[in-house]
Amino acid sequence: MTEPRIFTSLDDLRAAVGVELGPSDWLDVDQKRIDLFAEATGDHQWIHVDPERAAAGPFGATIAHGYLTLSLLPSLVPLLMRVENVRMGINYGVNKVRFPSPVPVGSRLRATARIAGVSEVEGGVQLVTAVTIEREGGDKPVCVAESVSRFYL
Repeated sequence: MTEPRIFTSLDDLRAAVGVELGPSDWLDVDQKRIDLFAEATGDHQWIHVDPERAAAGPFGATIAHGYLTLSLLPSLVPLLMRVENVRMGINYGVNKVRFPSPVPVGSRLRATARIAGVSEVEGGVQLVTAVTIEREGGDKPVCVAESVSRFYL
């Protein structure tokens, strides 16, 4: 198991711009996870939730929703890094997101990240983390995103 990089102060975070993190441990994407995401979002497109029809479709199996893959950042990024000694951290948004490759059911995913920038905001800092999620055995990433977080003292 890979240990996350722990930042104990905002100064540590500021000094880490350009630092590469990871890879994380693997995370399984099974049909239950895909179905639960479909229920939560109302996106029941057959390529995600109909294994029989999807088997004859373009991917040969059901695939995870792109937004499901993106939603795994809060599970994967803490495996790469943690910021301690702050009052609060929030997800502020995402600058860019791409899904270069599908995530077939049964895939194992892991993340790597690079601290792309740290800037001052009132009461804390804004962190931009360039996150790449890869699929075991895949030749292209399944998600590339610039995640934006804020940490407050």
